[in-house]
Amino acid sequence: MTSTSAQGATNRTIQPVTVLVLAICWATVISDGYDVVVFGAVVPSLLQEPGWGLTPASAGLIGSLALLGMFIGSLAVGTLTDIIGRRRTLLACLIWFSVLTALCATAPSPVVFGVLRFLAGLGLGGVLPTATALTAEYSPARLRNVVYAVMFSGFPLGGILAALLGVALIPTYGWRSLFVVAVLPLVLVVPVAWRFLPESVTFLLARGRRAEAEAVARRHRIALPVSDATPEPGDPKPPRAAAVKGLFSAPYLVATLCFLATTFLCLFTIYGMNTWLPQIMRQAGYSLGGALAFLLVFNLGAIAGSLLVGTIADRLGSKPTLVGTFLLAAVAVSLLSLPLPPAWLYVLVALGGVGTLGTQTFILAFVSHHYPVWMGATALGWTLGFGRLGSVAAPPVLGVIIGSGLAFGWNFYAVGLAALIGAVLIALVPRSPIADAAE
Repeated sequence: MTSTSAQGATNRTIQPVTVLVLAICWATVISDGYDVVVFGAVVPSLLQEPGWGLTPASAGLIGSLALLGMFIGSLAVGTLTDIIGRRRTLLACLIWFSVLTALCATAPSPVVFGVLRFLAGLGLGGVLPTATALTAEYSPARLRNVVYAVMFSGFPLGGILAALLGVALIPTYGWRSLFVVAVLPLVLVVPVAWRFLPESVTFLLARGRRAEAEAVARRHRIALPVSDATPEPGDPKPPRAAAVKGLFSAPYLVATLCFLATTFLCLFTIYGMNTWLPQIMRQAGYSLGGALAFLLVFNLGAIAGSLLVGTIADRLGSKPTLVGTFLLAAVAVSLLSLPLPPAWLYVLVALGGVGTLGTQTFILAFVSHHYPVWMGATALGWTLGFGRLGSVAAPPVLGVIIGSGLAFGWNFYAVGLAALIGAVLIALVPRSPIADAAE
């Protein structure tokens, strides 16, 4: 019997360790979401910061620096986890980006601010692939999509906190106060994770540390994974180059290319909306508080919708669900260009949150199911890594559109087109060779 989680295929119920790992990873992803979305919340203020002289194009460039750091971090995280393990990697990334983000509050110039955002992004980039791998490992297979949905609900919740705190703090304390808040994960999440988060059993077995893996399994009353790919102590570990080669081998090539491209497009839509939605709505005539309210609704929709979509994905499968969510995003975001009443705009923004953030959640779930265990972490790292290029591209591309004098609707058309192409590419993903081999 082959298992892709520490709980094994024979364990189909949620165990206490599942809840423990999920809670810690969820809190970490909240911190990640806050750190990413906070830039969009402060963009209108940065454009008016005395002495900085920012334009929409230069603000978009600064926004892309953190995302460039995330791109580098997500590519490097696989190597880091191979060396120190998933638990320590998650802790290191959390500490790193919390400290660097808090230091952004002290930035005296756009250049220093941009450098700090880039450095913070290095830590941010390692959070999602590591948290995803840990959550998958300690989750029962039949409920994995729902567990993913709960964990990834932390990202839009972090965005909601950024929007709410922006409304509450910026008018009185200025935009720098939002970056001071970023130090809280260092105080609230790190001590709990340090004490209670278990190491990956798969990592311990792969490193030949079977006694430690058995100790973790006994402590949390779980079964060790039984897999032909699990080495005994002293066995050679499959090189990372083999996993990378496997991603682009004939059985997986088409799927890998589709996953890379769809993640690029999905993250383009997410970071385009989270970075520029408040400023776009400011240009449409809304006050700062009203503009930030749209950012709040966007992330609220993502939370509610992702949980619903998780249930649908467990019944219908990842592929049809992802095609549907991409199409939902394409339609909802494009319709935001129309002069509709505010109530309808809020509904469309919420649906856009479902179709963008919800889609990203289940792309990663789809990827984790599509490849064998020994390729899983590499597949997630490459998918998120390449996808980060979409997040890097979104702020400057939409910033140029905003600064060009075109109608604000063109920003929504750009995002909607990206989502439409994403739906087509997901439809082209072939059946997994793992599923064929199991039949």
